[in-house]
Amino acid sequence: MRIAMIGTGYVGLVSGICFSDFGHEVVCVDKDPAKIEQLNAGHVPIFEPGLEALMTKNVAAGRLSFTLDLASAMKGADAVFIAVGTPTRRGDGHADLTYVYAAAEEVAHLIEDYTVVVTKSTVPVGTNRQVKQIIRKANKAALFDVASNPEFLREGAAIDDFMRPDRVVVGVQNERAADVMAEIYRPLFLRGFPIVTTDLESAEMIKYAANAFLATKITFINEIAALCEKVGADVKEVSKGMGLDGRIGNKFLHAGPGYGGSCFPKDTKALARIGQEHAVPMQITETVIKVNEEIKRGMIEKLLTLCDGSFNGKTIAVLGVTFKPNTDDMRDAPSLTIVPALVGAGAKVIVTDPQGRHEGETLLPGVVWAEDAYKAVQKADLCVLLTEWNEFRALDLNRIARRMNTPRFADLRNVYSEKDLKRAGFESYAFVGR
Repeated sequence: MRIAMIGTGYVGLVSGICFSDFGHEVVCVDKDPAKIEQLNAGHVPIFEPGLEALMTKNVAAGRLSFTLDLASAMKGADAVFIAVGTPTRRGDGHADLTYVYAAAEEVAHLIEDYTVVVTKSTVPVGTNRQVKQIIRKANKAALFDVASNPEFLREGAAIDDFMRPDRVVVGVQNERAADVMAEIYRPLFLRGFPIVTTDLESAEMIKYAANAFLATKITFINEIAALCEKVGADVKEVSKGMGLDGRIGNKFLHAGPGYGGSCFPKDTKALARIGQEHAVPMQITETVIKVNEEIKRGMIEKLLTLCDGSFNGKTIAVLGVTFKPNTDDMRDAPSLTIVPALVGAGAKVIVTDPQGRHEGETLLPGVVWAEDAYKAVQKADLCVLLTEWNEFRALDLNRIARRMNTPRFADLRNVYSEKDLKRAGFESYAFVGR
C-alpha cells in the first residue's frame, strides 16, 4: 500500500515509521521546513526509544521518505492519514480542529483516484463526517471515503504499542473503505491482534472513553492515597490488593503527583465539553479534571511541610520534570504546577532530567539546570523525586544525603522505602499515600 501521512508530530511520525516497517510505502508530510530537513538528515525531532533506528532502517529500504509537498506525497496514495495537532481550544476546553479541517481542504484538491482519508488525530464525535463534507464541498468529483483510526500510543513505549497493540480501532462507512484499512493493518491481523471495525462515531468515542477511564483510574488511586496518609494505610499495598482483582487490573493504579502529558488532560477536557454540548454532563470526567489539579497543588503542601513551612531561601533539587519517564514531553506535567510554585515562593530550584531540558528551559524559567542528580542535590535543603526515570530508581542515597545541606527527601513516585531513606541518613521524608 502507498500511504501519505500528514503531520510529523508524535502520532504522525511514529505511525508513519511503523507503517513503513510493515512494508508499506510511506511519505510523511509537514509544513515545517526545519522539521523535514531534520528528518531527511536522519534525526528524529522527538525523543522516543528506538524510533530513530527504525526510521533509518526504513529510509534505507526505500519505503519511507519526508517532504513538504503534499501533492507529490498523495500521488498514487491508497490512503491519506491526517495526524495533525488538536490542542485544547483556549477558553472553552474543546479540541481545536483548525489543523484537521485545513488538511482536509488541502487533500480535497489533490485527490485523483479513489482514496481513503483517515483521521488519526484525536477528534470529537462527528468530526469525520465534517471532514467528508469539507472534501465533498471542495471537490465534488472526488472519489473517496473517510475513516476514523484513533491512536493508542503511550509515549516511551510507542513502537511496541503500534507493533503489538491491545486493539486497532477502525471506523468506516462502507466495505470498500474497510477493505483498504484491513489491507493496511494486515500484518497485525495475520499475527492475531484484534481489529475492531465499527462506525465513525463509535470509533471517535472509543478514544475519548478509553483515555477518560484511564485518567479516572489514576485520579481514583491518588484520592485513595490521600486517605491512606490520614488513616495509616500504605497505598502501594492497597493498589496491589485491588489490582489482583481481574475486574480491576493493576495498571494505572500507581499513586503520584497527578496525570499530565499530551492525551489525558486534553481528552478529558474535550469529552467534558462534548457532554455539555449534548446536554449529557460527563460528571465523573469533570470531577477527575478538578481533582487532578487539586492533587498537583496538594504536592506543594507536602513539600512545604518538609521545608518547615517556608520555601523562601531554601535550595530544592527536583529530579525529573517530564510528565513521565522515557519522553521529552512536558505538556501538563506536574512539574509545571509544582516548580513555579517553589520558585515563586523564593526557593532556589535546581533541576535535572535526562530529556526534559530542551523544553524545560522555556517552560520553567528561573531554575538552574544540573547534569545529574548528584550535582543537583549539592547543598540542597530538599530533594524531590518527581519523575521516575530509571536513573533515579537506583540512586546512591547515602551519597545524596551527604551532599545535601539538610537531608530531606520527597519521593512523589514511591520509588524508595522508608527503610531505604532512614538507613541513608535522611532526617525527614514524604511519600504519596504512605
